[in-house]
Amino acid sequence: MSQKRSAIRTNPKARDGLNSVLTKLRDGLEGRPGSVREVLRQVEELELTVKRQPILRKTLFNMSMKEAYLEVVDLPGKEVAAAIEQVMIAVARNILDGDGFGFSLPCRGNGDQVYVDELDRIVLKDKYALISFSSTSSVRKVAILTRVMQLIHGVLCRGIHVTKRDLFYTDVKLFRNQKESDAVLDDISCLLGCTRNSLHVVASEKGVVVGKLLYNEDGDEIDCTKMGIGGKAIPSNIDKVANLRSEAKFVLLVEKDAAFMRLAEDRFYNRFPCIIITAKGQPDVATRLFLSKLKRDLRVPVLALVDADPYGLKIISVYMQGSKNMAFDSANLTTPDIKWLGVRPSDLDKFQIPEQCRLDMSAKDIETGQHMLTEEFIQQNPEWVKEVQIMLESKTKAEIQALSSYGFQYLSEVYLPIKLLPVLCRF
Repeated sequence: MSQKRSAIRTNPKARDGLNSVLTKLRDGLEGRPGSVREVLRQVEELELTVKRQPILRKTLFNMSMKEAYLEVVDLPGKEVAAAIEQVMIAVARNILDGDGFGFSLPCRGNGDQVYVDELDRIVLKDKYALISFSSTSSVRKVAILTRVMQLIHGVLCRGIHVTKRDLFYTDVKLFRNQKESDAVLDDISCLLGCTRNSLHVVASEKGVVVGKLLYNEDGDEIDCTKMGIGGKAIPSNIDKVANLRSEAKFVLLVEKDAAFMRLAEDRFYNRFPCIIITAKGQPDVATRLFLSKLKRDLRVPVLALVDADPYGLKIISVYMQGSKNMAFDSANLTTPDIKWLGVRPSDLDKFQIPEQCRLDMSAKDIETGQHMLTEEFIQQNPEWVKEVQIMLESKTKAEIQALSSYGFQYLSEVYLPIKLLPVLCRF
């Protein structure tokens, strides 16, 4: 393993390529023709390519798959409230007819969530199972589901939004644990055929955004260039976000909060016009919805900056293809065609990341990496397959912060400008 790394590092062609790029960067920084102009030209070409692509998003309906799979849609609050009323009327009729008290819910087990190649995302099979109040195994779930639907109906009729925490505290003795009240929200979405967002129950704000973006939020004008290094919190209620405007050439999707703050403080978006987003780790629903809306409305490329480990790739996969627990809403939550900018396993040697900044992969890491090689979104991209293989062969990983070994601003001043030049990424 060490011999292989040494061969890569002492490769004159690779070393000369890196030195050439660094020289161009210095030229550009000093105002002479150089990399900054080159990077912007390349990024603008990528932006134009994205804008030329068809707007139509593949759905179960236009792919003639509606009968085989379940997909929810955004619905107005009044329609969702009416759907809850219809469900409860049907339940009352079943009780009067002697059929008992229960619900027919879509099955959401691992075997019911499948990847569909034509859609390039995970979807839910159109399969149902009955849960009954008379069964000891499902009596609590029926009671909790009924109570949560009652609470949601009240929220919708008032035209307001509440957090999942608010919902839990309305009946602590029944729910006992917030996980129990949270869990049925997805079941209710599937049962009613609406998105989670349509229920008007939101999670606490987690994701943040900064950069070349203007939009209106519930009537207020938001300028994301004036949000400091912490950025603007992505609202839990995406319905209140409207009129997106931007001069950005791309969206930079960042895994870690620390890298986000570095780029925000360095005002990276002024030098390379972009919008920078992070969910601070695993992506939440609001950040996934916000990113999908940005890509759909602005039609600019999305580039991902994640750790050089299997979990960085898993995060990209959630944004691109959706998560299994929310397969029923993948049409709204996914952002296709995200480009993996870095940090790639091959970058560790290309950028000569010191040994003390690299980490050994655990047995669990290796198992996850091997599983990633079987994922469709990896197999569709030969370059990504090679990167995962490099990771597994070297049995090493690294975080974005490993780049700080060359200086705290190395990420914004050197690494990202080099990575933004597709032609020079292969030196």
